[in-house]
Amino acid sequence: MTMTGRQAHHVGRMLCLFLLTASPLPLMAQTAISPPPAEAEEPILPDDQFEARLPGVEGSDPDAPLPSIDSWIDQQMPEQAVDGGSNGEPAELPPAVEPAQEQELAQPLPPLDSVTVPANAGPDADPDAKLPQVRYATSIEGFGKTGLEDEFRAESVLLDGDGKADTAAMVQQRAQEDEKLAVRLFYSQGYYDATALASLDQAGDGTLKAIISVTPGKRYKIGAIVINAGPTVPPGLVRDSLPLKTGDYIVAANVESAEANVGLKLPEQGYPFAQVGQRDILLDPATTAGDYTLPVDVGPRGAFRKITTSGEKQAFGADHMEVIKRYKPGAIYDSRQVDDLRKALVATGLFSSVAVDPVRTGEPGPDGTEYIDLHVEQQAGPPRTLAGEAGYGTGQGFRAEGTWTHRNLFPPEGALILGVIAGTQEQGASATFRRSNAGKRDKTFQTGITLNHQNYDAYEAFTAGLNVGWSRQSTPIFQKRWTYSYGAEILLTNEQVVVDPATADKTRRTYFIGGLPLQIGYDRSNDLLNPTKGFRANLRAEPEGSLQGSFSPYIRATFDLSGYYPVSDSLVIAARTRLGTISGVDRDDIAPSRRVYAGGGGSVRGFGYQELGPKDVNNDPIGGRSVNEFAVEGRYRFGNYGVVAFVDAGQVYESSIPKFSDMRYGVGLGGRFYTNFGPFRADIAMPINRQPGESKFAVYIGIGQAF
Repeated sequence: MTMTGRQAHHVGRMLCLFLLTASPLPLMAQTAISPPPAEAEEPILPDDQFEARLPGVEGSDPDAPLPSIDSWIDQQMPEQAVDGGSNGEPAELPPAVEPAQEQELAQPLPPLDSVTVPANAGPDADPDAKLPQVRYATSIEGFGKTGLEDEFRAESVLLDGDGKADTAAMVQQRAQEDEKLAVRLFYSQGYYDATALASLDQAGDGTLKAIISVTPGKRYKIGAIVINAGPTVPPGLVRDSLPLKTGDYIVAANVESAEANVGLKLPEQGYPFAQVGQRDILLDPATTAGDYTLPVDVGPRGAFRKITTSGEKQAFGADHMEVIKRYKPGAIYDSRQVDDLRKALVATGLFSSVAVDPVRTGEPGPDGTEYIDLHVEQQAGPPRTLAGEAGYGTGQGFRAEGTWTHRNLFPPEGALILGVIAGTQEQGASATFRRSNAGKRDKTFQTGITLNHQNYDAYEAFTAGLNVGWSRQSTPIFQKRWTYSYGAEILLTNEQVVVDPATADKTRRTYFIGGLPLQIGYDRSNDLLNPTKGFRANLRAEPEGSLQGSFSPYIRATFDLSGYYPVSDSLVIAARTRLGTISGVDRDDIAPSRRVYAGGGGSVRGFGYQELGPKDVNNDPIGGRSVNEFAVEGRYRFGNYGVVAFVDAGQVYESSIPKFSDMRYGVGLGGRFYTNFGPFRADIAMPINRQPGESKFAVYIGIGQAF
């Protein structure tokens, strides 16, 4: 056979560890040789002599039936076995086998490969003695500048054995595995002529030395690139989605990644049923290049039509899924929209399993496409959940809140939420109806009633409230950039009021308040519960007023801004500021529970809850009409733990505009334990320039970062 200058090897689809599997060439030609005919030999015993020696059958008819086996045995038994001895007594039978021996004899024999003979076995050997370990050294040669030696060392079984083995055969087996490992690593980087040889040498002291010697050979590059695929819109879509270039080294990971990109991009551009076929790479040793060919079945170009659903137990039907989807019927199929719908269904929390898959209809769509339906296979999960949170703060005491939620009591997504608050200084109960995705994706309608009792140094209040509102808020699955809420609330509250701060005289008053709360937020942080970069801004404004007698309107407003800067993978600098005001009314005409306060775990640490600002003669806070707060903290994380150092500052003023004077400062340290639902937080802080009546330190415990 004559071979041309182009020697070809084909590279198959299995390219995870290496791209080439070459069948070994035969080592030598073999010729079949027939053995010489054997010489004729005379029989050992002639046939006539053999037949003469056979025992005859005496006095029997050859056609008669054979005797029974029992009678034949009796004839064969020796006479003493029947008569016993000379006295004619029966012979004694052998002793019976004990039951334990009988069970032992019934056990199966162990397999041969399980029987081992120790090397030191002998008449005087200790059967419990442990065989000495075999010590060996490992030498690796030939990797050179390939950059693969570190990876080889990380995966080597010889090196992983730390130079110890039970037997020399085990060392040899490890060396053979490392030999295969070296070849796989070279193939994965395009060294298809690479070879590896493992050998064992024994030193004079009996120590073994395992040697892995490799020869990388030439490294192959990608030659011509050929795509076998049908026409697409736009033309060349498959080739543009394949990030491979002629002249690139044939690296297994890069080739697989490029092909995966084709399988990702085509469904995003209207081809839901595209299939990437088996690649073929034709290597030419003369040019050290490989021509790459990839077949792709693009399938029909599709357009969205409708949603269908099925499942043994369904949370809601396809009509509500049409509300949740973001695409419009007739739009070109885009797998990203399908993924978005799947995530939105998961975010409802109503499914134990849900899958969304495209289905061909065979019906023509717009612009030469085929209509594609989305089929949702669903299985509803448990609709009821219990949730809770607890914390402690100086001045606020212990506070625990629990909720019971039936998320689909009023389908679709109509939830009933019952809540309770139990604490040393606050108690309450609430009932809320909430409908998610109410007529529009991500829009939530909510209404509820609350009953609450608060008893703090600043005030004591018994409050009943009704509220209604619409909102668009972030969830753990969908952290939204823009959020908002608006609505209305009515409060009836009976509170203890300080009539004169100079005398601390108090009385009780009842307030009937109506308000129109409005909030808008902008979030560019990277995480809802534990942000490490980005920033957040939030503005809340609530026009409200007394509904008793003549209407007295005023406005309450707060602006919050926080930012997060990653100094390194372990260290984050976080900072925040808050500005707040109440305008259009005197402080004494505002219900104490509606005034502005500062101090505590979510405000200025180092001080008790609501401790900052104007005080009465008993040094109890009475609230104000404006506030400014600032905080900066360094968050250092190591594994699932972290430490925080922080400085907080702030003050409350009687005026409606913050004065940025007489600022109070607190410094402290905190610990963090990071869980899959957020960090557990414990902070301790002390006030700077502590005033009479203020604590030497304050403790705050909760879930989530301080801001």
